[in-house]
Amino acid sequence: MQKRVLLVEDEPEIRHLVETHLGDVGCDVTAVGTCRHGEALVASDTWDLLILDLMLPDGDGLDICRLVRQSESYLPVMMLTARSAEDDRVLGLDTGADDYLAKPFSVLELKARVRAILRRSDAYANAASEAESRPAEQLAHEGLLIDINRRAVELDDIPIQLTAKEFDLLLHFARHPGRVFSRAELLDQVWGYSHEGYEHTVNSHINRLRAKIEKQPTEPRFVKTVWGVGYRFFDPRIDDSPAHARAVS
Repeated sequence: MQKRVLLVEDEPEIRHLVETHLGDVGCDVTAVGTCRHGEALVASDTWDLLILDLMLPDGDGLDICRLVRQSESYLPVMMLTARSAEDDRVLGLDTGADDYLAKPFSVLELKARVRAILRRSDAYANAASEAESRPAEQLAHEGLLIDINRRAVELDDIPIQLTAKEFDLLLHFARHPGRVFSRAELLDQVWGYSHEGYEHTVNSHINRLRAKIEKQPTEPRFVKTVWGVGYRFFDPRIDDSPAHARAVS
Protein backbone atom coordinates (compact mmCIF):
# COMPACT_ATOMS: atom_id res chain seq x y z
CA MET A 1 0.00 0.00 0.00
CA GLN A 2 1.34 3.42 -0.94
CA LYS A 3 2.15 5.87 1.83
CA ARG A 4 0.42 9.23 1.64
CA VAL A 5 2.87 12.11 1.94
CA LEU A 6 1.93 15.79 2.16
CA LEU A 7 4.67 18.12 0.90
CA VAL A 8 4.40 21.85 1.67
CA GLU A 9 7.07 23.51 -0.48
CA ASP A 10 6.88 26.69 -2.56
CA GLU A 11 9.69 25.91 -5.03
CA PRO A 12 8.23 24.05 -8.08
CA GLU A 13 11.55 22.35 -8.94
CA ILE A 14 11.89 20.87 -5.46
CA ARG A 15 8.23 19.81 -5.40
CA HIS A 16 8.78 17.93 -8.66
CA LEU A 17 12.05 16.41 -7.42
CA VAL A 18 10.52 15.14 -4.16
CA GLU A 19 7.36 13.84 -5.87
CA THR A 20 9.40 11.94 -8.45
CA HIS A 21 11.89 10.30 -6.13
CA LEU A 22 9.54 9.50 -3.24
CA GLY A 23 7.38 7.71 -5.76
CA ASP A 24 10.31 5.28 -6.07
CA VAL A 25 9.93 4.29 -2.41
CA GLY A 26 6.18 3.70 -2.52
CA CYS A 27 4.86 7.17 -1.68
CA ASP A 28 1.90 9.01 -3.13
CA VAL A 29 2.89 12.67 -2.75
CA THR A 30 0.45 15.57 -2.63
CA ALA A 31 2.33 18.86 -2.99
CA VAL A 32 1.15 22.38 -2.18
CA GLY A 33 3.04 25.67 -2.01
CA THR A 34 1.49 27.70 0.82
CA CYS A 35 0.85 27.51 4.56
CA ARG A 36 -2.85 28.03 3.95
CA HIS A 37 -3.17 25.00 1.69
CA GLY A 38 -0.92 22.93 3.94
CA GLU A 39 -2.93 23.69 7.07
CA ALA A 40 -6.20 22.94 5.28
CA LEU A 41 -5.00 19.54 4.06
CA VAL A 42 -3.50 18.60 7.44
CA ALA A 43 -6.85 19.35 9.08
CA SER A 44 -9.06 17.67 6.48
CA ASP A 45 -7.24 14.47 5.54
CA THR A 46 -5.07 11.63 6.86
CA TRP A 47 -1.36 11.40 6.03
CA ASP A 48 1.53 9.07 6.72
CA LEU A 49 4.21 11.79 6.57
CA LEU A 50 4.36 15.59 6.41
CA ILE A 51 7.37 17.26 4.75
CA LEU A 52 7.59 20.98 5.46
CA ASP A 53 9.56 23.87 4.06
CA LEU A 54 10.02 26.57 6.67
CA MET A 55 10.09 29.68 4.50
CA LEU A 56 6.76 29.88 2.67
CA PRO A 57 5.24 32.88 0.88
CA ASP A 58 2.36 33.28 3.35
CA GLY A 59 3.94 32.13 6.62
CA ASP A 60 6.28 29.74 8.36
CA GLY A 61 6.23 25.95 8.20
CA LEU A 62 6.87 25.89 11.94
CA ASP A 63 3.28 27.08 12.40
CA ILE A 64 2.02 23.99 10.58
CA CYS A 65 4.26 21.78 12.71
CA ARG A 66 2.84 23.34 15.89
CA LEU A 67 -0.68 22.72 14.59
CA VAL A 68 0.14 19.07 13.95
CA ARG A 69 1.65 18.58 17.41
CA GLN A 70 -1.53 19.93 19.03
CA SER A 71 -3.43 16.97 17.60
CA GLU A 72 -3.91 13.77 19.59
CA SER A 73 -2.98 11.60 16.60
CA TYR A 74 0.71 11.36 15.74
CA LEU A 75 1.92 12.45 12.29
CA PRO A 76 5.64 12.21 11.49
CA VAL A 77 7.12 15.54 10.36
CA MET A 78 10.29 16.18 8.35
CA MET A 79 11.65 19.71 7.86
CA LEU A 80 13.12 20.34 4.41
CA THR A 81 14.53 23.84 4.28
CA ALA A 82 17.30 26.20 3.25
CA ARG A 83 17.69 27.32 6.88
CA SER A 84 20.80 25.32 7.69
CA ALA A 85 22.11 27.18 10.74
CA GLU A 86 22.23 25.07 13.88
CA ASP A 87 19.81 27.38 15.72
CA ASP A 88 17.24 26.88 12.96
CA ARG A 89 17.67 23.12 13.01
CA VAL A 90 17.28 22.99 16.77
CA LEU A 91 14.19 25.24 16.60
CA GLY A 92 12.59 22.88 14.09
CA LEU A 93 13.30 19.85 16.26
CA ASP A 94 12.13 21.63 19.41
CA THR A 95 8.87 22.47 17.66
CA GLY A 96 8.26 18.76 17.24
CA ALA A 97 9.82 17.72 13.94
CA ASP A 98 11.10 14.15 13.74
CA ASP A 99 13.86 14.95 11.28
CA TYR A 100 15.50 17.87 9.51
CA LEU A 101 17.15 17.93 6.09
CA ALA A 102 18.82 21.13 4.83
CA LYS A 103 18.84 22.28 1.22
CA PRO A 104 20.64 21.50 -0.98
CA PHE A 105 20.12 17.85 -0.11
CA SER A 106 21.06 14.45 -1.44
CA VAL A 107 18.14 12.61 -3.03
CA LEU A 108 19.54 9.33 -1.71
CA GLU A 109 19.64 10.73 1.82
CA LEU A 110 16.10 12.08 1.51
CA LYS A 111 14.81 8.66 0.43
CA ALA A 112 16.73 6.90 3.20
CA ARG A 113 15.34 9.24 5.87
CA VAL A 114 11.79 8.93 4.57
CA ARG A 115 12.06 5.13 4.57
CA ALA A 116 13.35 5.19 8.15
CA ILE A 117 10.51 7.46 9.33
CA LEU A 118 7.86 5.32 7.63
CA ARG A 119 9.32 2.09 9.04
CA ARG A 120 9.11 3.53 12.54
CA SER A 121 5.58 4.75 11.92
CA ASP A 122 4.51 1.27 10.79
CA ALA A 123 6.13 -0.23 13.87
CA TYR A 124 4.18 2.17 16.12
CA ALA A 125 0.91 1.26 14.42
CA ASN A 126 1.57 -2.47 14.68
CA ALA A 127 2.54 -2.16 18.33
CA ALA A 128 -0.61 -0.21 19.12
CA SER A 129 -2.88 -2.73 17.40
CA GLU A 130 -1.29 -5.62 19.29
CA ALA A 131 -1.04 -3.92 22.67
CA GLU A 132 -4.50 -4.88 23.88
CA SER A 133 -3.86 -8.61 23.38
CA ARG A 134 -0.43 -8.72 25.03
CA PRO A 135 0.36 -9.03 28.71
CA ALA A 136 1.34 -5.76 30.35
CA GLU A 137 5.00 -4.92 29.79
CA GLN A 138 6.35 -2.11 31.92
CA LEU A 139 9.61 -0.67 33.15
CA ALA A 140 9.73 1.22 36.44
CA HIS A 141 12.55 3.44 37.71
CA GLU A 142 12.32 5.73 40.74
CA GLY A 143 8.70 6.77 40.19
CA LEU A 144 9.06 6.76 36.38
CA LEU A 145 6.73 4.17 34.80
CA ILE A 146 7.10 3.23 31.14
CA ASP A 147 4.21 1.21 29.70
CA ILE A 148 5.73 -0.33 26.60
CA ASN A 149 2.50 -1.72 25.12
CA ARG A 150 0.57 1.54 25.41
CA ARG A 151 3.64 3.67 24.71
CA ALA A 152 2.71 5.71 27.75
CA VAL A 153 4.82 7.27 30.51
CA GLU A 154 3.95 8.37 34.05
CA LEU A 155 6.05 10.17 36.62
CA ASP A 156 4.80 9.81 40.21
CA ASP A 157 1.41 8.67 38.78
CA ILE A 158 1.12 11.77 36.57
CA PRO A 159 0.90 11.10 32.79
CA ILE A 160 3.76 12.58 30.77
CA GLN A 161 3.09 13.45 27.13
CA LEU A 162 6.04 12.43 24.94
CA THR A 163 6.45 12.52 21.19
CA ALA A 164 7.09 9.20 19.46
CA LYS A 165 10.81 9.90 19.19
CA GLU A 166 11.10 11.05 22.82
CA PHE A 167 9.41 7.80 23.89
CA ASP A 168 11.75 5.72 21.72
CA LEU A 169 14.77 7.49 23.19
CA LEU A 170 13.59 7.05 26.78
CA LEU A 171 12.73 3.37 26.25
CA HIS A 172 16.13 2.71 24.67
CA PHE A 173 17.87 4.24 27.67
CA ALA A 174 15.64 2.49 30.22
CA ARG A 175 16.26 -0.90 28.66
CA HIS A 176 20.03 -0.41 29.13
CA PRO A 177 20.49 1.24 32.55
CA GLY A 178 24.05 2.34 33.20
CA ARG A 179 25.23 1.79 29.64
CA VAL A 180 26.84 4.84 28.02
CA PHE A 181 25.74 5.68 24.47
CA SER A 182 27.51 8.14 22.20
CA ARG A 183 25.40 10.49 20.09
CA ALA A 184 26.38 8.56 16.96
CA GLU A 185 25.19 5.31 18.55
CA LEU A 186 21.86 6.85 19.50
CA LEU A 187 21.38 8.18 15.97
CA ASP A 188 22.01 4.71 14.60
CA GLN A 189 20.01 2.71 17.17
CA VAL A 190 17.06 5.04 17.84
CA TRP A 191 16.73 7.11 14.67
CA GLY A 192 17.80 4.32 12.36
CA TYR A 193 20.53 6.13 10.46
CA SER A 194 24.03 7.51 10.93
CA HIS A 195 25.00 10.89 9.57
CA GLU A 196 27.93 13.00 10.67
CA GLY A 197 26.89 16.45 11.76
CA TYR A 198 23.42 15.54 13.03
CA GLU A 199 24.39 14.93 16.66
CA HIS A 200 22.43 18.10 17.50
CA THR A 201 19.30 16.02 16.83
CA VAL A 202 20.17 13.85 19.83
CA ASN A 203 21.03 16.84 22.02
CA SER A 204 17.74 18.57 21.23
CA HIS A 205 15.60 15.52 21.94
CA ILE A 206 17.41 14.79 25.19
CA ASN A 207 16.89 18.37 26.35
CA ARG A 208 13.18 18.13 25.57
CA LEU A 209 12.93 14.73 27.26
CA ARG A 210 14.66 16.00 30.39
CA ALA A 211 12.31 18.99 30.54
CA LYS A 212 9.40 16.56 30.74
CA ILE A 213 10.65 13.77 33.02
CA GLU A 214 13.21 15.42 35.28
CA LYS A 215 12.18 17.36 38.37
CA GLN A 216 15.39 19.36 37.98
CA PRO A 217 16.43 19.20 34.30
CA THR A 218 19.76 20.88 35.06
CA GLU A 219 20.53 18.12 37.58
CA PRO A 220 18.98 15.09 35.87
CA ARG A 221 18.17 11.96 37.83
CA PHE A 222 17.32 9.71 34.87
CA VAL A 223 19.18 10.75 31.69
CA LYS A 224 22.72 11.62 32.69
CA THR A 225 25.52 13.21 30.69
CA VAL A 226 28.85 11.42 30.55
CA TRP A 227 31.14 14.28 29.62
CA GLY A 228 33.17 13.72 26.47
CA VAL A 229 31.36 10.46 25.68
CA GLY A 230 27.56 10.71 25.56
CA TYR A 231 24.62 9.81 27.78
CA ARG A 232 23.43 7.01 30.03
CA PHE A 233 20.33 6.11 32.02
CA PHE A 234 20.05 5.99 35.80
CA ASP A 235 21.32 2.74 37.33
CA PRO A 236 20.86 2.31 41.11
CA ARG A 237 23.90 0.02 41.24
CA ILE A 238 26.01 2.98 40.11
CA ASP A 239 24.14 6.12 41.16
CA ASP A 240 23.06 4.98 44.62
CA SER A 241 26.34 3.33 45.54
CA PRO A 242 28.43 4.81 48.42
CA ALA A 243 31.41 5.20 46.09
CA HIS A 244 29.37 7.26 43.63
CA ALA A 245 27.99 9.41 46.41
CA ARG A 246 31.52 10.21 47.58
CA ALA A 247 32.66 10.92 44.02
CA VAL A 248 29.98 13.51 43.32
CA SER A 249 30.00 15.13 46.78
